[in-house]
Amino acid sequence: MDSSPLPQLIVIGAIKAATTWIAQQLRTRPDVCMPGPEPHYFSREFHRGEIWYRSLFADARPGQLVAEKSADYLACPETPARIAALLPSVQLIAQLRNPVERAYSDYCMLFRRGQVDGDVDRHLDGARAPERRFLEGGLYGRHIRRFLDYFPAEQMKVILHDEIRRDPAAVTADVLRMLGLPPDEHAAPTEQRVNDGASALLPLALRRLPAPVKRLAAPLRGNRLFEGARSLVARPIDYPPLSEDTRKRLADFYRDDIDQLARTLGRDLGAWTDPAPAVR
Repeated sequence: MDSSPLPQLIVIGAIKAATTWIAQQLRTRPDVCMPGPEPHYFSREFHRGEIWYRSLFADARPGQLVAEKSADYLACPETPARIAALLPSVQLIAQLRNPVERAYSDYCMLFRRGQVDGDVDRHLDGARAPERRFLEGGLYGRHIRRFLDYFPAEQMKVILHDEIRRDPAAVTADVLRMLGLPPDEHAAPTEQRVNDGASALLPLALRRLPAPVKRLAAPLRGNRLFEGARSLVARPIDYPPLSEDTRKRLADFYRDDIDQLARTLGRDLGAWTDPAPAVR
């Protein structure tokens, strides 16, 4: 069996709830080993086996905290049992965002990738949606309860997206305390957004270039001439707006689950039941 270490921390999601942001805060630290790509091992890559999973952390140095982030773990029904069987003592971080905002942001992400069409109301309508991802990803009460069937509450830290918006430095400091890591006085500003849906993007045909071509271009990113050429063709995306009716319907859809989550966490989540405008 490969002797590579296994994670002591897993960021389990939710998708579009700033998990990339918290991973960036941890990944830049010298006392943390957190591979860049999401492994998705306990969800869609479980067939690869434990040896493959361990190999992802082979570069961890002695004394480093080993971690990974796969934002789809939270909503995957099989994931809690799989993690518990291999890593019963692992620390978990779940980041939760207003589920209406999360559903719309998730839709926008796939829209800019060209994976869904512009009929946002259909994709976020439980009766007409061709896939369940957008709606089911925000049923946090159900998903958190499933994890708590396998892990004690003290092993899971739940962070609300609203807390990150309000005071990202405080959230980072709290996570470091939980992990027993010292504060980093020289860390980059934590207010910087990651995966900003408002960023200008290349035309869809260029974004769909084969992976080998993208790898060739990767070293040029940040180069002044390359970025100048990119800016000539990159444009902001005009996202389909979410109708007021769909926004209200989503708020009603999540209401009972939000109440369940509030009881589980012992937190006031009343702001989430207000059908306020969704944010990408």
